[in-house]
Amino acid sequence: MKPVFVTATAEGTGKTAIAVAIAKLAQERDLDVGYFKPKGTRLRSPVGKTRDEDPMLAKDVLGIEADLADLEPVVYSPAFVEESIRADRTEEVRERVRESFQALADEYDLVVVEGGGRLSTGGIVGLTDPDVAEMLDARTLLVAGFETTGDVDEVLDAAGRFEGRLAGVLFNAVADANFDALNTDVVPFLEGRGIEVLGIVPRVQELAGVTVADMCESLDAELLNPEASTDAFVERFSVGAMGGDSALRHFRRLRDAAVVTGGDRPEIQTAALDAGGVKCLVLTGGLRPSGAILGKATEADVPVLLVQSETKATVDRIENVLSTGRTRDVATVDRMVELLGDHADVASLFED
Repeated sequence: MKPVFVTATAEGTGKTAIAVAIAKLAQERDLDVGYFKPKGTRLRSPVGKTRDEDPMLAKDVLGIEADLADLEPVVYSPAFVEESIRADRTEEVRERVRESFQALADEYDLVVVEGGGRLSTGGIVGLTDPDVAEMLDARTLLVAGFETTGDVDEVLDAAGRFEGRLAGVLFNAVADANFDALNTDVVPFLEGRGIEVLGIVPRVQELAGVTVADMCESLDAELLNPEASTDAFVERFSVGAMGGDSALRHFRRLRDAAVVTGGDRPEIQTAALDAGGVKCLVLTGGLRPSGAILGKATEADVPVLLVQSETKATVDRIENVLSTGRTRDVATVDRMVELLGDHADVASLFED
């Protein structure tokens, strides 16, 4: 059976949860299913000493016993990229990927292959997502988001790169407000261009954001008012770098947001606490707020997280947390299995 290659128009589209969920759906059809990610891109170490988390999730969910190195033969770290630029390793690396994949293909009925963070990632060694799909002769599922009709340009561009191998497009995390335009206008347009749309998965909050508790853990933050609930979902953030009056006007337009500001900005902290859409404060620089601020936050049931890093580094970490969301736990995959069952037709991916 041809492998199923899951790629995406951009990062943060839910590709990992969808890839593992598709593998689990195939298992439910009594297929013996493996997972493969040719290049690990979500690394916690710049030199690649800590591997990508996605194969770890696949091992847990699918019960795969293979070593992580077999599921992810290339650790695409900055150090690896630098070495590959200094000395051309294209053929060596591509052969390593081919051999690792073939070993899995010989063992399983179907192998679900996950792409990198972006279509172009891996170009230095001939392993862009289109390169991989061609090398493995895989049928490709393109995952895309949709907010405006302008997003169709990205879908068309990506689909063109997989010409002859594209099984279809799956739109994920589509808000209710955008559903009609997508379903009524965009889907017929794409299908008129010969691009099949396999489904429209609605946006659900538990997959779109992270809880304050998740964010606190990911940031290695100290929760200064443990009396406040950390169950609220955060979907976006705002940096409080303006004056108090303009800050309040800005924060009142937010919904399900974290506000990031220095621990020495009480006027920003107060404005954030007066805005109903702010779900937590993230204070940077290791500077603790006043007792009055903590009291006000506790009364408003808004958690206050303290981090030692400066604002820019903190913002980078929050962006990473929110872009990946809760895509790396078993419960998330189970929820995605349900969503795909209700809103997508992936049966054609499992045909010989």
